[in-house]
Amino acid sequence: MSETLMTIREMCDAFGVTPRTLRFYEAKELLFPQREGQKRWFTRRDRARLKLILRGKRFGFSLEDIRQLLDLYDLGDGQLTQLARTYEIGRERLAAMVAERDDLNTAIADLEEQLRWGEKMMAQAQPRKAG
Repeated sequence: MSETLMTIREMCDAFGVTPRTLRFYEAKELLFPQREGQKRWFTRRDRARLKLILRGKRFGFSLEDIRQLLDLYDLGDGQLTQLARTYEIGRERLAAMVAERDDLNTAIADLEEQLRWGEKMMAQAQPRKAG
């Protein structure tokens, strides 16, 4: 086995994904493994692409955004366009994540307040023991 090629099982083990995930990314034209009959051989380039796909997903990028970013790699401008577009999408996603976090923090504070109120109401409703 060449160091530059990996089987689907080796890719799954190396990246913690399922064969179904790899086939899905292939169908979405995010990965382009070499085919030998039914076998798929993943190159170093596929591994780099998968690493970027998984990072993009973790950041909440859409698969279409990820596909477009990966397609910008080969423009011949030293990845400047790819980097600039990644930065732009990253800034947009960060703003959305911060807004989501703020909404979640507000919801958490509201729920904590309601739970404190509920505890108070339950404590007041407890029958008093005669002493």
